Amino acid sequence: QVQLVESGGGLVQTGGSLRLSCAVSGRTSNTYAMGWFRQAPGKERELAAVISANGDSTRYAESVKGRFTISRDAAENAVYLQMNSLKPEDTAVYYCAVGYRTYSYSALPSDLRDIEYWGKGTLVTVSS
Repeated sequence: QVQLVESGGGLVQTGGSLRLSCAVSGRTSNTYAMGWFRQAPGKERELAAVISANGDSTRYAESVKGRFTISRDAAENAVYLQMNSLKPEDTAVYYCAVGYRTYSYSALPSDLRDIEYWGKGTLVTVSS
């Protein structure tokens, strides 16, 4: 059984930083992309940042480019999201995501349909 456990969310002031972590258990192969999606109140879930199976490729939402950095640790079977210069519009529940098994190690998920497993989410609140 695959489980994703997120941590690191919380309340931060505008301009502050947070680091989200996601530990994956039940799947040890690195033949899958990982990432973070987010869902703000009253809005649809959207891609925030994703990273390929081999870690060589990344994609970010335009709204977070230059402020967020995604990384993964193969040994720890984990993915991280460093969020700097946070803005109130970054307030959302952030979900860790694992893509379907792939042998295209540089491929990146494009949207929710490319995600096989989801974490339960961690709330990030940015106060103005």
